[in-house]
Amino acid sequence: MKAGFYRYLRSGQTGCSSGLPRPVPYRSCEASKTYMAQIHGLAAHAAGAEVLPFKYDPGTLRAQEVEIAISHCGICHSDLHLIANDWGISQFPFIPGHEIVGKISTMGVGVKGLEVGQRVGVGWQSNSCGLCEWCSRGLENLCPTAEATCVHRHGGYANAVRVNARFVIPIPDAISSEGAAPLLCGGVTVYNPLRSHGINPSSRVGIVGIGGLGHIALQFARVFGADVTAFSTSEAKEKEARALGAHHFVNTRESKMMREVAGKFDFILTTINADQDWNAYIQALRPTGTLCFVGVPPSPVSVQAFPLVSGIRTITGSPIGSPHLMREMIDVAARHGVKAQTEAFPMAKANEAIDKLKKNKVRYRAVLAN
Repeated sequence: MKAGFYRYLRSGQTGCSSGLPRPVPYRSCEASKTYMAQIHGLAAHAAGAEVLPFKYDPGTLRAQEVEIAISHCGICHSDLHLIANDWGISQFPFIPGHEIVGKISTMGVGVKGLEVGQRVGVGWQSNSCGLCEWCSRGLENLCPTAEATCVHRHGGYANAVRVNARFVIPIPDAISSEGAAPLLCGGVTVYNPLRSHGINPSSRVGIVGIGGLGHIALQFARVFGADVTAFSTSEAKEKEARALGAHHFVNTRESKMMREVAGKFDFILTTINADQDWNAYIQALRPTGTLCFVGVPPSPVSVQAFPLVSGIRTITGSPIGSPHLMREMIDVAARHGVKAQTEAFPMAKANEAIDKLKKNKVRYRAVLAN
């Protein structure tokens, strides 16, 4: 092939079971430039369409970038929204995926602290300006020009991806690649608010929803030493919730149980994408307590103002975390055995996995494997 590009091999030793070719590094004679041929993946070509084989030329590897040969990529509900263009920000065709794990295949000029062959991960964010107030404070996730891994660029349902090295997270040996992928978005999404709101052994914490986010939140809340209560509409999930770390369980369909927990919680984290009686959760807060949203309900959140005023109660939300917080989160998960419950699919069966996730038949995170 033309010098200066990657070669793709499809032998039994180097090929991927998904059918996506595995990239093999090939450097040009110019030390400062690294090229590759096309990256192969699965792209959505229109709103709501199935993902289909797609390839693109990423061009020259830029300074401070790394290229990752992808082994696993989680499927997040955000991917479903992007494929459907529910948020009106998708540009087609694009390759979804932002819970990426693999090994560094090539590094651009100026990359430090990482090595070729190192196992790493990438979450929702792939770059930021590095200069604004928020980046300078280590809150790159709040950068107004932050770059999302699969918004207006191609993501992780592929054999490779390129991102800024600052957003590459080393994966500890104690966590499998399949288990690590969902933590890079779902994990940090629930870890960030628990950490930033100072959850500790004196805290009384409620987790609303035992699903893709909630089952991880229960584990982290227990690791932080809190007294943990799981809220769910499904009574059948009580045993599982307790196994994941809950000390108590509330069936939210039972109004009596909701009344019994009035005034008991310092912090309630809601992980669900459904409308609820939010006043009931405000009533469940202690004075100075906080109701925090990481799941986004379809309708506006409406609550009575008086309980907020009289008890200095707060309603807030929380996004993903900074690269620093992601590194901390993945280390805590490794040391304390926090694990995402996953169901693996070959990359070539991405549409099957997406369809199953749409029908809420995945417990609890779908992960694609090359």
